[in-house]
Amino acid sequence: MRFGSQAARLDDSVLYLRVPRLFEDLALAWLDGRIPRLIDKLTRVQLLVLDDFGTDSLTDQQRFHLFEIDRREGPTSPTPYRIVNAHRIVLQGDTMRKQKQPPS
Repeated sequence: MRFGSQAARLDDSVLYLRVPRLFEDLALAWLDGRIPRLIDKLTRVQLLVLDDFGTDSLTDQQRFHLFEIDRREGPTSPTPYRIVNAHRIVLQGDTMRKQKQPPS
């Protein structure tokens, strides 16, 4: 999240999301009609940090939603590109998500 922290210090708007949660939110928004509002929220930030991207294959609907986020254009959009400018960061060392062993 260092990129996000640095961007925030420079007064850029930043939104951090885990991709599985993003897709859950997008699916629910699609069902209840909030999808335009949610897509608008996602496209207004200058830096969208997507964590855990690529751990599962994408459905057609998920690809469509990412395309909608990626093709953001208009006066409120900082740039017409997003995913094109993505960076993959490979982390070294042990994961912090190890499940704790139950006491014996």
